[in-house]
Amino acid sequence: MFSFGDSMARLISQLSRLPGIGPKTAQRLAMHIIQLDDARVKDLANSLVEAKEKMRFCSLCCNLSETDPCSICSDEKRDQSTICVVSDPRDVMAMEKTREYKGLYHVLHGSIQPNEGIGPEKLKIRELQIRLYDGEVKELILATNPNIEGETTALYLSRLIKPLGLKITRIARGLPVGGDLEYADEITLLKALEGRREI
Repeated sequence: MFSFGDSMARLISQLSRLPGIGPKTAQRLAMHIIQLDDARVKDLANSLVEAKEKMRFCSLCCNLSETDPCSICSDEKRDQSTICVVSDPRDVMAMEKTREYKGLYHVLHGSIQPNEGIGPEKLKIRELQIRLYDGEVKELILATNPNIEGETTALYLSRLIKPLGLKITRIARGLPVGGDLEYADEITLLKALEGRREI
């Protein structure tokens, strides 16, 4: 069987570890990278290393950022009385595309998945609770994905936080069940945000 060599095999293997990249796509990407001029390959490699070195989690919202606190948490123009809870940093990017939500965020870094051994203790729930104790937050918008894991997480959070007397809302069902926020278009997300309901 023909082989391009060990270095190409390692590159294909590393690329295929990325989410959504199968062996054939990894091979196409590897071929494309190899055919780029040296300067562009070095730019790509440097960008990977730089992003890995500079990105960190915001100490307030747990979102990815180069600064701490992140630009959203440090923006005094944002509504400090509302926190939108999402599962993943990509969900913050999706919500921000609507240009309508003006509050803060909290990123859980996952959803409750008992079958996978992921319980509430593995999520950034304690960090969320700490943010709620100062009394400044009046509404918590639960914007976890509309699938079994997201619904389980939203229900858990609503029961945990309801005793604090906050208004707790859930984004409306403008999103398909089983879908992910990061793949929704801006209009769908905007309608889901506008139609949120208290739980």
